[in-house]
Amino acid sequence: MIEIRGLHKSFGALKVLKGVDIQIPKGRTTVILGRSGTGKSVLLKHIIGLITPDRGKIWIDGVDITRLGDKALNEMRKKFGMLFQEAALFDSMTVGENVAFPLREHTRLSEENIGKIVAYKLEQVGLPGQEEKMPAELSGGMKRRVGLARALALDPEIVLFDEPTTGLDPPMAEAIEDLIIETQRRLGDTFVVITHNITTAFHIAHKIAMLHEGRVVVEGSPRTFRRSPHPVVQAFMARGEKKEVQE
Repeated sequence: MIEIRGLHKSFGALKVLKGVDIQIPKGRTTVILGRSGTGKSVLLKHIIGLITPDRGKIWIDGVDITRLGDKALNEMRKKFGMLFQEAALFDSMTVGENVAFPLREHTRLSEENIGKIVAYKLEQVGLPGQEEKMPAELSGGMKRRVGLARALALDPEIVLFDEPTTGLDPPMAEAIEDLIIETQRRLGDTFVVITHNITTAFHIAHKIAMLHEGRVVVEGSPRTFRRSPHPVVQAFMARGEKKEVQE
């Protein structure tokens, strides 16, 4: 579904991506794991075409998006939905208006049809009948659910998740992870999740890629990843296990 080769990106003197190579399989959940500040969000923004690389190629369904003009790139973006970190809902809009936003921006559907889609998407994420609530009335986990409903509003083929469990307590984080698993199984879409949480990674991933110092150092199934002798992977797993014991 997505293939990235030799991706480089610098911001001034700061080299963030230093030759990223990764294949993201269709219809599966791929987790890009790494510490904060390793370039995970920068990589995600490249995948959706919000940032242009200094060097390298990004193929989406066989199309190199680094060569696309603005119009073609905007069309390509319609394949994507995105759950931003901490949901990033519009505070001045109701839950229903937040979910309806992409439908009103990118379709010519009637308000009646938009309302039906919004109700269906909220039901899918376990929030039926919550259209009139304001974001301020929601818990952190409920906001993530609304954000996911909005990301799914246009029936995308690829859904990107930016740290979906950050800031949530363990039970709520697990509930969001379960929702991601259930949604991916039901829709069969391609999910790409970036996180620094190794527990989340092992819970939801079909494939894990470890980003370290601007490169993918290990990628494979959770089982392959767990058995990797790479020192960065082992150190990361040890920190994750220590955190679980403390919790």
